[in-house]
Amino acid sequence: MPPKKGGAAPAARKAPAKRKLAEEFPQGEVLTDSSKKQWKLGLPIGQGGFGRLYLADESTSKTVGPDAPYVVKVEPSENGPLFSELKFYMRAAKPEMIQKWTSSHKLKYLGVPRYWGSGLHDKNGKSYRFMVMDRFGKDLQKIFEESSRRFAHKTVLQLGLRLIDILEYAHEHEYVHGDIKASNLLLHHKHPDQVFLVDYGLAYRYCPEGVHKEYKEDPKKCHNGTIEFTSIDAHLGVNPSRRGDLQILGFCMIQWLCGKLPWEDKLTDPEYVANSKRRLCDEIPALMEACFPGKKKPDGIANYMEAISELGYAAKPPYQQLRDILLRGLKSLGVKDDGKLDFSVAQNGDVPVKVRKRKLPKASEEEDEAEPREVKKRAPRGRPPKSPTSSPKTPPKGRGRGRGKKQ
Repeated sequence: MPPKKGGAAPAARKAPAKRKLAEEFPQGEVLTDSSKKQWKLGLPIGQGGFGRLYLADESTSKTVGPDAPYVVKVEPSENGPLFSELKFYMRAAKPEMIQKWTSSHKLKYLGVPRYWGSGLHDKNGKSYRFMVMDRFGKDLQKIFEESSRRFAHKTVLQLGLRLIDILEYAHEHEYVHGDIKASNLLLHHKHPDQVFLVDYGLAYRYCPEGVHKEYKEDPKKCHNGTIEFTSIDAHLGVNPSRRGDLQILGFCMIQWLCGKLPWEDKLTDPEYVANSKRRLCDEIPALMEACFPGKKKPDGIANYMEAISELGYAAKPPYQQLRDILLRGLKSLGVKDDGKLDFSVAQNGDVPVKVRKRKLPKASEEEDEAEPREVKKRAPRGRPPKSPTSSPKTPPKGRGRGRGKKQ
């Protein structure tokens, strides 16, 4: 239940211990993983708040070039995020597991990075943890910013389809991601139509040994994740779940299509963000109007959000039904899921409408978009009484201090 109003102020939480950044290793450094396989480092290609990324190759007889097929993530062994991420990769991202799933589900590819090895490396008296995985290219956040913060409607729906494939795989292996966003979506460095979900630092084993975690609000864990996208459950401090992942994906698709979520004007106020999400997600037509005021509404995404709002906390999502919703959205645009991701600026985010001409006062003529035709609104679906003990479909309001956006 939500904490009572007017109670004592929550105790201040201690700031997490400051994490150390891994020192930079020289090009040519050789790391030996737990299976005794050796990996040679190339040039560093990036760093986070506490880890570094290097190009790498399994061959130690030649210099690692710019076309290296692997990357190695390195961080001081006392840091926690890579250790948490490794649990997911070792349990669910081995190449043979991904290949088996891809074949059995008749997918062209699955956007889950493959795990190739890991281990500890000592240098200058310090211990470092490392992990070897596939190499990728540009992230979608950079492309989004370069594209005037809009993606084409077709591209958004196709990204949604690929993400449902990824999330179904992770969920069936007992994990939820918890932090889906454009900066965690990378294109393959050789196949730019393939998108991969990375950064499993917040991945959570929601169903260990087949037993689902119970719904329980915890004010100490309120607002975990990236504040603009995180799920309503996470705002209440509830452990991540499958419906949370899919709701986060819905928020991402909306932002990619309209450019800005309704609560992005006050991201420094987690309670405002949480209340806005609860209010608008309780009435999906209101959410669509807030995101696409006076415009033709994207029915595919609206119907997707309606389906997510009906999910119970521990319920298994109807993945194929969700895919079918997005496929119907593509059909309404007159296009098919051809696997091609178009990030051109020409039609970013525009919902196609017929064009008519109108005369201006001056002796010139310009093309102007016709007013979009009105879309029939669906009556909100009835919902059963909500109770945390019965896995509510839309949890009650909660309070608590938040961490805000993930760093």
